[in-house]
Amino acid sequence: MPLFGSMTYVVGLQGQNVPKPAVGSILDNPTFAHNTEKMTKKDMTEKEPITPENEPGIDINTDENMSGTSHLNEPVAEESEIEKLRAELAEMKDKLLRKTAEFDNFRKRNAKERLELIVTAGREVITELLDVLDDCDRAQKQFETSDDVNQLKDGVTLIFNKLRNKLQARGLKVMEAVNTEFNTDLHEAITEIPAPNEDMKGKVMDEVTKGYYLNDKIIRFAKVVVGK
Repeated sequence: MPLFGSMTYVVGLQGQNVPKPAVGSILDNPTFAHNTEKMTKKDMTEKEPITPENEPGIDINTDENMSGTSHLNEPVAEESEIEKLRAELAEMKDKLLRKTAEFDNFRKRNAKERLELIVTAGREVITELLDVLDDCDRAQKQFETSDDVNQLKDGVTLIFNKLRNKLQARGLKVMEAVNTEFNTDLHEAITEIPAPNEDMKGKVMDEVTKGYYLNDKIIRFAKVVVGK
């Protein structure tokens, strides 16, 4: 078998031996070389790395673990989300400060109104009791100028009744303790004495100081003597 590049002969149509060109001579052929150059450039073009300049529509991602361009704007989106959260935080802080200021103003206003209510309520009660005080002054003068005991007694009784009526109109009520069962929620035992009978054992036999309710709420316990 002839070696690569050696000259061989082929039989022509008329029996003539025509030299067959060697491979080396084919490579030297300008037409073949031109075609080879085209093929080389084509192959290089096909193997050329794809970039946004030569392929603007290609899907590119800088993250090697993700495909596509859907994540190229992710850092921008994260920054936008952080700014949004910062804005929401600033808004919440502003609302908190406003609510705190409003609550503080409400607390101060409520305390002021309560104080004014207490002062006003005390003033109203005292104003109503001034009439009783005037009666006491007149009774004192009557004691100095009159010797009529019955007249003085009636005057003092009228003053006492007037005072009780004024206080009852304000919700004051006397506690009835005598002959009732001793109750630690209502009574304060001063001492114990022997009961005159079995029915009076454990009951209030006498009252040293009256107890009072104000609008059905105990404001003073009754100091009592209990039978044993």
